[in-house]
Amino acid sequence: MTIAMTTHIFPRVLDLSAILEEKSYFLLGPRQTGKSTLISQSKFDGPIFDLNNEVDFFRIGQNPENLSSFITDDVKVVVIDEIQRASNVLNHVHHLIETRGVHFLLTGSSARKLRQGGVNLLGGRARILHFHPLLKRELGDSFKLERALEFGTIPSIYSSSNPRLDLEAYLGTYLRQEILAEGFVRNLQPFRRVLDIAALCNATIVNFTNIANDAQVPRTTVYEYFDLLCDTLIVYELPAWRRSRFRKPVVASKYYFFDIGVAGALQRSVGRGFASLERGQAFETWFLHELRAWIDYNQRDETLHHWRSQTGFEVDVLLGEHTAIELKAKKWVTGADLKGLQALREEESFKNYLCVCLEERPRQLDGIEILPYETFLDALWQYRYCGD
Repeated sequence: MTIAMTTHIFPRVLDLSAILEEKSYFLLGPRQTGKSTLISQSKFDGPIFDLNNEVDFFRIGQNPENLSSFITDDVKVVVIDEIQRASNVLNHVHHLIETRGVHFLLTGSSARKLRQGGVNLLGGRARILHFHPLLKRELGDSFKLERALEFGTIPSIYSSSNPRLDLEAYLGTYLRQEILAEGFVRNLQPFRRVLDIAALCNATIVNFTNIANDAQVPRTTVYEYFDLLCDTLIVYELPAWRRSRFRKPVVASKYYFFDIGVAGALQRSVGRGFASLERGQAFETWFLHELRAWIDYNQRDETLHHWRSQTGFEVDVLLGEHTAIELKAKKWVTGADLKGLQALREEESFKNYLCVCLEERPRQLDGIEILPYETFLDALWQYRYCGD
């Protein structure tokens, strides 16, 4: 599928100026999700340092003691982009927060690099907020589900006239800059094999032993690489819900790539459409991205889990302790699609039991709400499904 689109900057729902009035923040997200663009659109009164820029890196990255000299008394907010490149600056950031009341926005794409620098993320003096690819509500009339499921919603890729080539370039940049340049792995080839296999396991419970055998690496190495993927925000771990009373649950986590386009490119499925299973997993991955962004941007105290019983019943997503959601990339849902929700309902642990799908109108089936995905997302942002 090729759609000619012009480069466009989409408005984001996250208001950086508003959140920084209260406290400093680490804004962490994978490369090219739009952190720098959002910063340029926000109105800040203080300096903005980009540590990918050699001049800024020399000014404060190699000489962090110079930071205070660039901050006048009337400055309220200072931005440091790609902070993981010079975690030693955080000692001086800490001091300025304590002594001068300056609020900092510290962006990066790797929590691991910060931890390796011996930094405790400012000991609670800055909150951590994760940034995501574009949401349906941010894309507005430009949102096309089929395009999102095939190419993902990384801003530069979604609006590209050749998203397939741009996805391939993105993977090259990620492997080159994020993994090799930062020194996370010494030998790229075993990591690339694990990465390719991990993409094939997207939206599933991962068998680390099988991956180790397929990639021809020790199982401990696979664990280490998955930790790396999670730390660099490429992969997200969805833990299992274990509080089932009547059916013994499977306790293993599922893993999802942060963007279905990236997973698809690694699966080499980009440009050739989806089989039914691939389509279902793509819809699930995209939907989870929407849920995670809603939680993060609204700073909600909500958890996400999946549920699977050892007898084979499963529900895709559990939002907090109140809403169970089964996802179906189908235009017509039948009773056979609701067996997992019906089994979970016997636990009497949740308030809402929903099947989110591609149907055109809301309805009920066997006491379970059938909702078009648009209807659910609109209701979500109106806080109809939350733990309050």
